[in-house]
Amino acid sequence: MVEIQVEYQGGLRCQAVHGPSGCQLSTDAPVDNQGRGESFSPTDLVATALGTCVSTIMGIYADRHDLNLTGMKVRIEKHMSADLPRRIMRLPVEIRLPITLDERHRTAIEAAARLCPVHQSLRADIEAPLVFIYPE
Repeated sequence: MVEIQVEYQGGLRCQAVHGPSGCQLSTDAPVDNQGRGESFSPTDLVATALGTCVSTIMGIYADRHDLNLTGMKVRIEKHMSADLPRRIMRLPVEIRLPITLDERHRTAIEAAARLCPVHQSLRADIEAPLVFIYPE
């Protein structure tokens, strides 16, 4: 169990504190939803969680198999619904690996990425395709 404390600071801003580490982050409502857009929005954090989770799971696989993924780049697009209620509709993820992998490692690391806890926690109606791009 991990505890996270959130304090609403007014003006559609929140301050969150990660209990175990004391690390802090702020959120702000996006401009298209009455906010200032000066920080990650809560839904931006969902997209960020997906990208960092995929990266972490792939990193765990890489470490176990002496593969170096340092420099891997992950790009996530967050697409919101146009109708109400506002919700995330799509989170396409593009993963640029810094190394070429043989077929065995490629299949295994891609399967591991798709099993990351955040990807597995998304609602079934949220499209979250993962695209893997390897160097030529």
